[in-house]
Amino acid sequence: MGEFDLIARYFARPGPPGRSVALGVGDDCALLQPAPGMQLAVSSDMLVEGRHFFADVYPAHLGHKALAVNLSDLAACGARPLAFTLALALPRVDEVWLQGFAEGLLALADEHGCALVGGDTTQGPLNLCITVFGEVAPGQALLRSGARPGDDIWVSGTPGEARLALDALRGQLHAAPEVLAALRQRLERPTPRVALGRRLAGLASSAIDVSDGLLGDLSHILSASRAGARIDVDAAADLLAASACLSGAGGCFDHHLLMRCALAGGDDYELAFTAPPARREAVCQAGRDSGTSVTRIGAVEAAPGLRLVDGAGQPVQGRFPSFDHFA
Repeated sequence: MGEFDLIARYFARPGPPGRSVALGVGDDCALLQPAPGMQLAVSSDMLVEGRHFFADVYPAHLGHKALAVNLSDLAACGARPLAFTLALALPRVDEVWLQGFAEGLLALADEHGCALVGGDTTQGPLNLCITVFGEVAPGQALLRSGARPGDDIWVSGTPGEARLALDALRGQLHAAPEVLAALRQRLERPTPRVALGRRLAGLASSAIDVSDGLLGDLSHILSASRAGARIDVDAAADLLAASACLSGAGGCFDHHLLMRCALAGGDDYELAFTAPPARREAVCQAGRDSGTSVTRIGAVEAAPGLRLVDGAGQPVQGRFPSFDHFA
């Protein structure tokens, strides 16, 4: 099977590509047409075998995750997805793998009305790179630089589930088969919080997606906003202990382990965001409207630095470094 046959069989879609796409797959460039007056939001992410995913991952799960991590960036900006491109390096043509990968990728694309409009294929070590395009109204994009002293700090979902799965798959901790199966879904099929992100536009003061670890990613907000923060580490650990994935098994894991996974785990693709205290009910309503749990875990402070406290407000010592490819 040649390159263009591969594209036509697995990635070409019948029918019009979508109302925001003037020209899709088939030419040297795609042509996007955002709604009048809207701004384009653009983001790219790369997934490399052995670094971002295990070699035995289900192809459909990998297709889902490849797009999900990019949609998560749009969610953190409060943008509506429009389209994406896919650059795919394959060691060989494996039709069963390609069928599964394309199904997982395009099912998530259809769920979010995000059209595949181009890209590239080549032979080489398995590597996936997606660039996603969204739209957001001028002045409504969620940025990292808007947090202000006194703002609440919130997180969506349950950070730490993906890291528990990773540690279990590496043999670093034991999890019952049914617990591991649920956790692995969170690692391999993350849920991009697009609906929540769009509802937070104009409501939250800053936002970021949690990809490398909750505290590490929050530090980017604090740096851009020239602020500090106080974080309740017990709230984050208790949130993970009560996770539906653990099905009552949260008590089987050490509290410090849960704290480490929740604060520094990575691969969650949840949203961390800030908002003024006067908007607490509006934030909770945004969570309900989007079907996403949101939890308040701290507050922005004027003094630089990140201060960790327990549920009683007492200082907590410890380092919880986020993931860094080159550290």
